[in-house]
Amino acid sequence: MKANKVEQIIRHLENHLGCWRQFSHFLNLGRSKKFSADDEDQFLEIKSVIVQETEMIMAFVEVESPSKDEIHTLLTNAPSLRCLGEMNEGMIRSLESQWHKIYIGWHAILGQLKVQSQREEPKPGFFAKRA
Repeated sequence: MKANKVEQIIRHLENHLGCWRQFSHFLNLGRSKKFSADDEDQFLEIKSVIVQETEMIMAFVEVESPSKDEIHTLLTNAPSLRCLGEMNEGMIRSLESQWHKIYIGWHAILGQLKVQSQREEPKPGFFAKRA
């Protein structure tokens, strides 16, 4: 993969991780049962962005973990903030655990891409011309 393409994917993945942090925020908001209709709309929007970005990233990078199934399972098990607010603490903890596994998996892939990017950057040699 070309360095420019790797850099693009790195940027997309960093943005994707921001969405995952927002998803965690919404898990906590649902747990607290203190959310508005706007929060509910934003939660559904962030879930749709996560699904779309996951598809885009996986189209360019071979990803074993997290799998699409793991991601889709987590997102479907948290259908709305209202549903999160009705879940017992054990169910919320299970969702948090699933979220954490996926979040760490994405960070591992980001680290691999950054290593790949550094390997592909042209490095001036000892005898490189200087301007």
